[in-house]
Amino acid sequence: MPSHAHKTHKGPTPIRRALISVSDKTGITDFAKGLAAAGVTLLSTGGTAQLLRAAGLDVADVATITNFPEMMDGRVKTLHPNIHGGLLALRDKDDHRQAMEAHGIGGIDLLVVNLYPFEKTIAEGADYDLSVENIDIGGPAMIRAAAKNHGWVSVLTDPADYQRVLDEISAGGVGFETRQFLAAKAFARTAQYDLAIARWFGESRGDKAFTGLAGEKIQDLRYGENPHQQAAFFRGGPERLGVTTARQWQGKALSYNNINDTDAAFELVAELPRERAGVAIIKHANPCGVAMGSDPCAAYRLALRCDPVSAFGGIVALNQRLEEEAAREIVKIFTEVVIAPEVSDGAREIFAAKKNLRLLTTGGLPDPKSAGQMIKQVAGGFLAADRDNGSISEADLQIVTKRPPSQTELADMLFAFRVAKHVKSNAIIYVKDQATVGIGAGQMSRLDSSRIAARKAQDAAEAEGLDQSLAIGSVVASDAFFPFPDGLLAAAEAGATAVIQPGGSIKDKDVIAAADEAGLAMVFTGMRHFRH
Repeated sequence: MPSHAHKTHKGPTPIRRALISVSDKTGITDFAKGLAAAGVTLLSTGGTAQLLRAAGLDVADVATITNFPEMMDGRVKTLHPNIHGGLLALRDKDDHRQAMEAHGIGGIDLLVVNLYPFEKTIAEGADYDLSVENIDIGGPAMIRAAAKNHGWVSVLTDPADYQRVLDEISAGGVGFETRQFLAAKAFARTAQYDLAIARWFGESRGDKAFTGLAGEKIQDLRYGENPHQQAAFFRGGPERLGVTTARQWQGKALSYNNINDTDAAFELVAELPRERAGVAIIKHANPCGVAMGSDPCAAYRLALRCDPVSAFGGIVALNQRLEEEAAREIVKIFTEVVIAPEVSDGAREIFAAKKNLRLLTTGGLPDPKSAGQMIKQVAGGFLAADRDNGSISEADLQIVTKRPPSQTELADMLFAFRVAKHVKSNAIIYVKDQATVGIGAGQMSRLDSSRIAARKAQDAAEAEGLDQSLAIGSVVASDAFFPFPDGLLAAAEAGATAVIQPGGSIKDKDVIAAADEAGLAMVFTGMRHFRH
């Protein structure tokens, strides 16, 4: 451990010598040309050097600095005192300068490195040996060295920062604020990289022993769930289509609650069969209406019908391209965010009149069956679990009542159970003709959720001037087993004809007997979908 601290240099630093070694070569040629035009000497390795030379740039190989060739399939090339001394040397410290002169070490003022694509490699399903080979060693070592010595050295790990550095070089030198920002970003990147490797090793051994969070800040947010809470939005972990990767076409910046609700909405519609249009309307991370239809407009109308009062100020997610007809319907009430895989020019023109409405597109849908992790902080620690990527098909269902469900009931049951997976527990979902007609969410008892969902179905019917509840002739889904017959009987009283639930209660026999007595069809899934 160092016995004393050296005062960090905080003035601007000119860039005379740069080392460039990148796997992601986005923008690197233009950036290197900008450096050369500013009189910067360029050092490089392997494929990067070849690329820059092909662009007509004068580039020195790192091997000419280390006096060692790249060896061991490129595993050893930059791990050398002539490189790390050039990165770590304190330019204003006499003994450091003397060491540089004695050993012929030249200072490196700018390091441009991004790492072997380990995360991409494992995401593409590479085998064990190829994954290991894509663990970068020299890159993180250089990044950490340069970031530690940010008093004198600028470190670039992200092409998004190239222009900022070029601008400051042109102005006379890279400022301390920028060097500090780049150093923080560099350490965040190596932390994220090492965490991905540690997690992969654990998973390769069949356990979840190593996990955690590391991310790159996308934006500061005005506040968190409430105005007195500071908040920011980060990108991190395996890439997944959704709110983090979406393009925002218009509207104000997303808020903390917008982001959370938009994620919930898009994950739900991704769960629906893609051959038909699906729409989910979300409020406070719970759906207030979900439906499938012949087209997005039809699906939206059915989803809105379930709870038009709660839909005000909600989030609308679609699983298909958003067209003009649906856009015209959506703008009839105040909506915070609309997210879809794609949007037509005509729909964008309609939304343009609503300046505060946020419109997002993702280019596709996430795979609801893909693996992932959910992390929740608790006092002094955190919980980590696999994301709920479970799904149920007709073949998984166990018919437990005397009356089997009809094919129409079965289709609605599977739809209802998909929705239940995305509703806060205790969750009860009434569905008729592939559309929710009543949703009970987040209650302390399943009976209360059944009653609330039934009340919603009655309210929706009254809003349309109908004489009977929308729940008449519906199916009902429960995210977990009914511990007693009362919740199931409440659903029957509301008009449900069939029930889908996980089963597994010690009272299953009583619940089945109650279903038989009420003339209900009931199936067990064997899978629970608690959501807290």
